[in-house]
Parts: sequence; C-alpha cells; structure tokens
Amino acid sequence: MKYSLRPAVVAATWLAAPALAQTVPPPAISVIGEANVSVAPDQAQIDGGVTSDAKTAREAAEANNAAMGKVLLALKGAGIEGKDYQTSRLSLQPQFATPSKAAERAPGIVSFRASNRVTVKIRDVTKVANVIDVLVGAGANEIGGINFTVTQPSKHLDEAREKAIADARRKAEIYARAAGVTLGEPISISEEGAPVPLYRGKMAAPMAAGAPVAQGEETLSVTVGVTWAIKGSQ
Repeated sequence: MKYSLRPAVVAATWLAAPALAQTVPPPAISVIGEANVSVAPDQAQIDGGVTSDAKTAREAAEANNAAMGKVLLALKGAGIEGKDYQTSRLSLQPQFATPSKAAERAPGIVSFRASNRVTVKIRDVTKVANVIDVLVGAGANEIGGINFTVTQPSKHLDEAREKAIADARRKAEIYARAAGVTLGEPISISEEGAPVPLYRGKMAAPMAAGAPVAQGEETLSVTVGVTWAIKGSQ
C-alpha cells in the first residue's frame, strides 16, 4: 500500500509560515542624534621647569638641581599641594659643536644640558596666571602648554544626552512625514561611543610674567542612535 506525504508537507509549511513571518523586523526609522554643550573648564595643567647648561655633566646637573629646588619651594610657598605637581621630564644630554667645513672631522662635545620639568595641576583656573608668575619668578626658563579641562563632565553630558534624543526625534519626524507614516515609540536607544570633548581649550603659556591667560570653553559631544517604530500610514 502506498501513502502520500504531500498533504503532511503542505500542512507543515502552513504551520511554519507564521513562525518565519515573526522573524521579519517591524517597520522602523533609524536615525543618529547629536548634541554639544559648552562648559567653562574648572581645572588646568601647566608644564614648567628649568634648563641649565655647563661645561661638565656634573656642573650642569648641580646647577639644574639647585634651580629646580627653588622652583619647587616657590610652588609650595604659593599654596600648591605636593600631590598637585610631579616631575614630567628629567634629562642630561651632551651638546656638540657644529663641525667646520674646512676641518672634515666629527664635532666634539662642548657642554652639557640638564633639564627638569614638572607638571602642575591648578584646581582654580583663576590662578593660572599667578602660577605662571611664580614659576618664572623662581627661575623657570621653560614653560609648556596650558591644558584646561572639566573635572566632572557627567551632569553636562546628561544635558547633551537629552538634546541628542530631541535631535534624533526631530530627524525621525522629518523622515516619517516625508514617507507618509506616523512615528511610534522608540524601539532602541544606544550611545555611539564614549562621550568625548570636541575641543579642549588650550594655549601656549607665555614666558613673561603677568601675561593674560584665556581659559575658553570645552565642548562636550554626545551621539546617540535611536530606532523608532512606525505606527502605519497617515
């Protein structure tokens, strides 16, 4: 006796069809929302130090140690806590004479240069110019760049996040109107990458004491990806 399997196969196909249909994602609109907030920095870092030249390595090192000791004492006397400054570079290098074209021979060592730099954290940005004055007044002959930062950006980033969601909704509504559909509820929200400052206010520190310092603003940026459901045709 022969049996036909065709009806069973058809029935199985009908049963599987709804399950396959459920895997199709619902109609949706996906957009990227962006927002920036500008914040005045509340902390600064500045590099300063001393470079000393002498005929011998020992003389250069001793002169540099003495000069840097005065700079560190001056920082302490200005009320800068020890935890807020640390050595960032220490070097002792030979200096070579420029070879004469007539005398075709390698240049020799003519002196040594010792350098010692510290990075100073300034917790009150209104005192940046004063710290520069202290460094220069104590004998620092190397002043590096000033970096301004926001120490606690979380609350400002939360403001940017709200603005980024509003920007995403604005864009999604434009697409929905253009497509003739009605925007539904958000299906998913994700923050694209870690929030980072677009610009960190900075300037090269002047060598002259009493020079003005502009702290500027730091711009914090947030980007979110939002997928919105579509309710249907209008």
